Amino acid sequence: MKRIVLASASPRRAELLRQIGLRFTVDPSNHEETPEAGLEPERLAMVLSMKKARVTARRHRNAIIIAADTIGVLNGRVIGKPESAADARRMLRSLSGKTHSVITGFTVYDTGAGRIATRAVETMVHFRRLTAAEIDAYVATGEPMDKAGAYGIQERGAVFIDRIEGDYFNVIGLPLCALAETLKEFGVEVMG
Repeated sequence: MKRIVLASASPRRAELLRQIGLRFTVDPSNHEETPEAGLEPERLAMVLSMKKARVTARRHRNAIIIAADTIGVLNGRVIGKPESAADARRMLRSLSGKTHSVITGFTVYDTGAGRIATRAVETMVHFRRLTAAEIDAYVATGEPMDKAGAYGIQERGAVFIDRIEGDYFNVIGLPLCALAETLKEFGVEVMG
C-alpha cells in the first residue's frame, strides 16, 4: 500500500486519522490560507484544501496525500480563525444564539497515479445564547485562538453547542465518513 501523508499540522486531524486506524506521516503544506474573492464558501474550502494537497504532493512521489481546510460560515460570511482575544470575543458574540455552518473541504491526491478528488461536507451548528462572562472565561483559556469560529466542539466549547445537524467530526476538522468513502475509491480500505 502507498504511504499516506497528512498535509496538515492540526493535531485534531491527526488524532482523527489515528482514530480510524490509518497509518500516516505528517507533512504540513504550510500553504497560506488566503481567502479567494468571489468563491462560495463550499468552493473556497475545496480550493484551499486542493492547494494544500498540491504543495505537499511536490515532496512525495508515490503517496496518498490527505489535505483539508475547515471554515465557518455565518449569514453567508466566512468566519476564520481569530486574530486576537478581542476578535475571538467578537466571533463568539456573533455566534451566540444563532446557527452557523461548518464546511470542511478535503482533498485526496494519489501522487503516483496523478489522481485527485476534492469534496466538501457541511454541518449546521446551533449555539445557545452565551453570557459575556462565559465568553470571557472561554477566551481566557486560549482554546479559541487556533480554531475557525473561535471554538472547539471537542473541547470546552462543547458546552456552547445546543445541537448539530450533520457530521460531528466535520466540525472538528475532518469528515470521517466522507473521507473513508473517498479513500476507498483510491484503494485505501479503512474498514476491511
